[in-house]
Amino acid sequence: MRVLNNLLFLLATGFGSGRSPLVPGTTGTLAAIPVHVSAAWLLGPRYFAAAAVLFVPLAIAAANVACNRLPLKDPGLIVVDEWAGYFLTVALHPLNWQTIAAGFLIFRILDVAKPFPARRLEHLPGGTGVVLDDVMVGLYGNLILWLILGPLRTLLA
Repeated sequence: MRVLNNLLFLLATGFGSGRSPLVPGTTGTLAAIPVHVSAAWLLGPRYFAAAAVLFVPLAIAAANVACNRLPLKDPGLIVVDEWAGYFLTVALHPLNWQTIAAGFLIFRILDVAKPFPARRLEHLPGGTGVVLDDVMVGLYGNLILWLILGPLRTLLA
């Protein structure tokens, strides 16, 4: 059990990316990009989207472990929520630099702004509150990505 908890804690910190002294959320999201690219390339868009959804309970479990070890409500060290939110932002979109860049920017802006009801979800207990606000932001980000990139794809096709 101790090994599993250590692995979940490592995942919660984005394999150390959350330890960045400056902007750990942004650094954590940047660390999610190679994971996204690798997984989307291997799985394809539909299976990556399914994996992104299935990642959410794993992210909550990892955040719970970290919350139990750390004294703060939502410590910056925990970035698995950024991973989950970013994965949902780019799910079902083509794997290209435009999606990656726009998805990253949109997700980070929304994560800071926390549009309704994301900010309320932060108040849920433990890892659930840590992760679900970013899940909501990721779903908003996905929709915005479709609204921005969808017409561009049509124009360029």
